[in-house]
Amino acid sequence: MRSIGWAAVFTLVTATSAQAQLGSLGGQMGKAKDALDKANKAFQDLKFTEEEEKQLGADVSAKLREKYGVVQDQAIHKYVSLVGTAVAQGSSRGDLRWTFIVLDTDGVNAFAAPGGFVHITRGALALIQSEAELAGVLAHEVGHVTARHTIRAIQKAKVEGALAKAATRTAFLEQVGTRLYAITLENSFDRGDEMESDKIAAPIVNQAGYNPAGLGSFLTHLSDRNKALTDRSGIFASHPETKARVDELAKIIKSQGLKNVANVQARYASSVSYKPVVVDKIAQTAPPAASTDKPAEPAKPGGTGTYGLSGMNALGRENSSKSTVASAGARGVNPDRDARGGPNKALVVVTVTPAEVIAFRAGITG
Repeated sequence: MRSIGWAAVFTLVTATSAQAQLGSLGGQMGKAKDALDKANKAFQDLKFTEEEEKQLGADVSAKLREKYGVVQDQAIHKYVSLVGTAVAQGSSRGDLRWTFIVLDTDGVNAFAAPGGFVHITRGALALIQSEAELAGVLAHEVGHVTARHTIRAIQKAKVEGALAKAATRTAFLEQVGTRLYAITLENSFDRGDEMESDKIAAPIVNQAGYNPAGLGSFLTHLSDRNKALTDRSGIFASHPETKARVDELAKIIKSQGLKNVANVQARYASSVSYKPVVVDKIAQTAPPAASTDKPAEPAKPGGTGTYGLSGMNALGRENSSKSTVASAGARGVNPDRDARGGPNKALVVVTVTPAEVIAFRAGITG
């Protein structure tokens, strides 16, 4: 009887131990399922950390630089960075590490990418007539970044399901980067996004000391320049009708009591010497592949995975798929989007110190 008792005890202990192990295994499996469900939900909701936004922005920037090249002029990058920093500091993400890049093409364009990457073309600088206009254009692109419009554009396109099929987070981010580049190149923002960016831009331009009507002045120049075009082009591709935007900007300026009047034309003229090229004389690249409603294929793996986030010198060495760059925006010829770019793709690294920004803002007069 005693041996039977011990056997019963042993059996009970063994059974209890097995149940505990099964319970532990079940708990681990439950946790794994929860983690997988959480990851899938993150894919579907298209939510990104700030670091991932920077990676996506760097990827988009690399593709833009691959397409258009970069003006290899430290002075012009320093000047644009000072104007851009002066307005970006007044935004809701003033502490973001903003990067301003001048693309080497006669096409008139500007692009915003997540994480604080703002691009403006040599052609846009040639058309702009004052520092206040430049501040307005850069502030508008800053508005796209702070409002996360490129991310919202993907969400509105309802492509979450296709992106969620990515096997890993890395593959998912590569696919998102490809989609974001296509959206950015096409300026695929809706009327609400454009108006929201204008509304963001006006007060931060005024806060920096500039005339907040500068953006409206530039839009008017752009409308006059494009009046012979049958289709919209470049940064005019998706923008609401010019008069409606300029009128709305005037209402914003009046309702918010934005009263600065500094246009800073003299400093702009001494800093930027580019001359505009008539739109039908801009050298063009071959048009993209035949128009298709299918999304661009994701970039093939094999890149370095380095986005230059730890030091901006590294930016520009990312591998970007030429097929990805060529396939985005396959919607027919567009004189500004398809303008020929320069040969040098390397990022021009400049440093802007707080003291330099303070001194620069002191010159925003007249």
